[in-house]
Amino acid sequence: MTTDITIYHNPECGTSRNTLALIRNAGIEPHVVEYLKTPPSRALLEQLIGRAGIAPRALLREKGTPFADLGLGDESLDDDALIDAMMAHPILINRPLVVSLLGVKLCRPSEEVLDLLPEPQRGAFVKEDGEQVIDDAGNRVGARGEHR
Repeated sequence: MTTDITIYHNPECGTSRNTLALIRNAGIEPHVVEYLKTPPSRALLEQLIGRAGIAPRALLREKGTPFADLGLGDESLDDDALIDAMMAHPILINRPLVVSLLGVKLCRPSEEVLDLLPEPQRGAFVKEDGEQVIDDAGNRVGARGEHR
């Protein structure tokens, strides 16, 4: 299996940085798309949403975006209107979105990416906030330090 992975990344986001670091901790150098600089086309965004098996609303980011100003909390807005808003304001696209041969996933929390990696973790990993996610042997650690 090839390890072709793409991460739609915002380097200002801690969750996105942690996700990228977990990919690299598996020995994989992904294609990094800083989607605020290079937003996906509408067709690609729709494809990613479909492959992730989520509704467009599930990909909307509220915090630090024009979500409220645009009235995007209105449940009567259809998928096209939500995608229109994401196309006009890419900051509304939640991150990080990761694409691999194993699927597409919005990786919040960052350890969600582990399901998409074809290679094991190569060593310990601690998130920026100090939470240990992977032990020295490359095994996932649970919320209370137990191994999964």
